[in-house]
Amino acid sequence: MQAENNKNYIRTVTFGCRLNAVESEKIAEMLRGALPRAIVVNTCAVTGEAERQSAQYVRRVARENPTTPIFITGCAATHDTRAYDKIPNARVVHNSEKLNQDAYVRAAADFDFATQPDEIHVSNPDTPMSKQFIQIQNGCNHECTYCITRLLRGPSISLEYADILADVRLAVQNGYAEIVLTGVDSASYHRIYDGKPFLISDLCRKLLADVPEIRRLRLSSTDPASPEIYKIIDLIHENERMMPHMHLSMQSGSDEILRTMRRRHTAQMVRDIVAYADGITFSWDIICGFPGETDELFAETLNLVADTKPIKIHAFPYSPRPGTPAATMPNQVPKNTSKQRVKAITNAATCNRKDFMNAHLGQFVTVLVENDNLGRTAHDISVRIMGESIPNRTICDCKIIGIDGENFVVTMK
Repeated sequence: MQAENNKNYIRTVTFGCRLNAVESEKIAEMLRGALPRAIVVNTCAVTGEAERQSAQYVRRVARENPTTPIFITGCAATHDTRAYDKIPNARVVHNSEKLNQDAYVRAAADFDFATQPDEIHVSNPDTPMSKQFIQIQNGCNHECTYCITRLLRGPSISLEYADILADVRLAVQNGYAEIVLTGVDSASYHRIYDGKPFLISDLCRKLLADVPEIRRLRLSSTDPASPEIYKIIDLIHENERMMPHMHLSMQSGSDEILRTMRRRHTAQMVRDIVAYADGITFSWDIICGFPGETDELFAETLNLVADTKPIKIHAFPYSPRPGTPAATMPNQVPKNTSKQRVKAITNAATCNRKDFMNAHLGQFVTVLVENDNLGRTAHDISVRIMGESIPNRTICDCKIIGIDGENFVVTMK
């Protein structure tokens, strides 16, 4: 859940992906002036646990705000409305309508705002981030057997460059030094301009040229199967404003499991990418306990971790999603086994990160200050800055003087 949006009594709470967080910001801005007060819960359905947490939160916030309209949108609400049907002040807004102001206004037509208190009780509301996430794409055209997101968000749609450029320029004007481009399948970004394909690497290159005020540019996630990944790596090597860290939507390091998942990459493709990406660090998504994943096949993923050394892995147990092919596959893996594998692969990535951090002791790094003198390096390592307070969103040069758990300890240069 993303960590308020205080203006005009519109509160948003976001579960799940960075794209949801971007959309929540757009919803909040859209509803200001249209409704006097509302709570918007932007849900996630990537796993069964994510759906459960979304529903649990909605029930609690509805009890605490019984006369305030609570709009539930996002993938969990689109997937199954039954969890919200008996909540009197809850209104479901389908994913297809989540950025349609009229959908919210119509759904709130029966609320008497004159009798509602101004105060709204919301735990863990969204708060402004020190980096600005910009949506470039939505939906997905692939058919991964475990994924329900593509069914709930529809086919891939790439936003117009002019709209993305306007969002980036506004973010820079608002003081954001780091821009992160995000979508469901960002690597599939594709438009046609002047009769020629305009792809994700072209988008990054043109944004850096058209908005020289961008200090740092990142992609939130990249599909290892995309041929564009090599062009992105070239751009990182050419332009220091393109951050030297990439997040790969891996899901497994076993070719057999990848085929069953209908992923389009192989372990060797990842080895080739890492070999080409000199000086670039990687993080991964990994699903543990996918149907048919034996100890031997999981060991192949661990071997790939050892060979390619990603410094972070977001690992989670496989969760059957109703309506997906994987949900009815044979050889489902016990939950306790999946959880053990999550722990094993997370520990492996932690060792890689410690090695990386130890190798950089005494070096100078550029840090984006995020909150209370905490920040992140270009390689997405968290840091704690010693000394006087530094304003959020500042980019500063620091020297690494120590390591404290997951954090570099640094001082101003």
